Amino acid sequence: MPEVPDLEAIRSFFNRQIVGQSITSVEIPIPVPIRVPRDDFVRLLTGDTFGEVRRYGKFLLFALASGRLLVINPMLTGRFAYVQPPARKRSRTCLIIGLDSGNEIRYADLRLMGRIYLTTPEGLQTLPQFPEMGPDVLSPELTEAAFRQRLLHHRGQIKSILTNHRFVAGIGNAYSDEILWEARIHPYRKRTQLSDEEMSALYRATHSVIDWATAIVSEKMRDSIDYAEWRDHLRVHRRGGEPCPRCGATISEITAGQRVTSFCRRCQP
Repeated sequence: MPEVPDLEAIRSFFNRQIVGQSITSVEIPIPVPIRVPRDDFVRLLTGDTFGEVRRYGKFLLFALASGRLLVINPMLTGRFAYVQPPARKRSRTCLIIGLDSGNEIRYADLRLMGRIYLTTPEGLQTLPQFPEMGPDVLSPELTEAAFRQRLLHHRGQIKSILTNHRFVAGIGNAYSDEILWEARIHPYRKRTQLSDEEMSALYRATHSVIDWATAIVSEKMRDSIDYAEWRDHLRVHRRGGEPCPRCGATISEITAGQRVTSFCRRCQP
């Protein structure tokens, strides 16, 4: 699943490539993810011009000169490409946007779980999930005090809280493991068991991990976004059975509810 470092890299790539480009054609080979009537979607997008691309949580927001927003939530398997028309199409390519530069933006989704909307800034709050989200994980408003205050409103296991979009928008399964490893907190600890020092460590780890990973992924995707997601740099997630890079103990891996959790039992007691 694309998470904030991946989506930040994609956002930056598009801001370098498509701002000021006009849309010359819109094709919808598979309409399932598109939550606007096909004819309206094609009519309203064609001839419009891209402005800045922003991100909130796991949503990408493509500003358009008309004032509308093309909003894409790629969910689990949504993938982007920016290519010339002859390039081979991914399996289950759902949307192809032709640009006046001759390039195409493509969106493919193997499980057809993503969602694509065409709305206005005012209409964002009517989109499913959008009004429920907490502050974006990179928002300047998410100070340590705000982070700790929001934590106090949630109970349960700390990993489940981190990945809950109502708490903070943008943290997914992979980076929650990395954040908790960095903070030395066991993923199945109850929030009520965390000390003040641990909550502060969790806040610092959230920012340090996201910033560290975003720089790596952005460099990897500088010239191409044709990746599922970039995970080679991760230190603990999906590293079950390997030595912990901090203490050398074997990394544990537990699968529950179709979600893999990876952690070091020695570093994260």
